[in-house]
Amino acid sequence: MITISKLILTGVLGWKIKGEFPDIKKSVVIFAPHTSYWDGLYGKLYLMQLDINYKFLSKKEFFKFPLKYFFRIFGSIPVYENKEYIDHITGLFNNSKELHIVLSPEGQLAKITHWKRGYYYMAENANVPIIVGYLDYKKKEIGIKGVIDNLTNIRIVKKEIAELYSDVTAKYPEKFSVEIKI
Repeated sequence: MITISKLILTGVLGWKIKGEFPDIKKSVVIFAPHTSYWDGLYGKLYLMQLDINYKFLSKKEFFKFPLKYFFRIFGSIPVYENKEYIDHITGLFNNSKELHIVLSPEGQLAKITHWKRGYYYMAENANVPIIVGYLDYKKKEIGIKGVIDNLTNIRIVKKEIAELYSDVTAKYPEKFSVEIKI
């Protein structure tokens, strides 16, 4: 069945959907690259057509009047960078039969030298896999690159993520970096 969001994403905007969203009830979904606000729109359209229960993590600065209403309708929850927040997200997973927490591990639009590690700790603490989503502007593709189930070593996870994103082109490639150092 084709949804309005899929029609807009593929028919109107010309994106191709690649990779199947896995039949998993709970996960941390990382989406990268994140170098433009357009990424959020395309990501939202992609997720809407999947018929899954998800929440976006967005900067807490977006949750001030009047934008907070838009972001809540958009399905976002504010991010607070502390240990208690990881516990909060773990609690959301524990209290849900199905939930996918979607975030950009880059944490901002500007080029960064290392990704924030919260995505890893959220998945590890909640004992859920990491689904690797992507947007490729050169190929005009959006979808899923893979699933990472083994979270026993953050270095291995980060290396696997870097490999999955090695052939992906951001809207602004000069702003995208996947580092694997801790």
